[in-house]
Amino acid sequence: MPYISMECGTLTDKQKSRLIKELTETAAGITHIPAEFFSITIKELPDRNFGIGGRSIDRIKAEYAVKGTGKPE
Repeated sequence: MPYISMECGTLTDKQKSRLIKELTETAAGITHIPAEFFSITIKELPDRNFGIGGRSIDRIKAEYAVKGTGKPE
């Protein structure tokens, strides 16, 4: 039974539903294994638990918000 695991920040229920649907459809299409055999797990972690370049993701997001862009340059 194929198993797909994804770790990410907090998602909405709509985002999780779409990820489960589209990851399953894509993997089933590529592998030719029926979608019914796939198992998906989404592990949500707070942004303060992730770090890149010595800074937490929540800090990086806050810095981008201060710059007024809301997203990385």
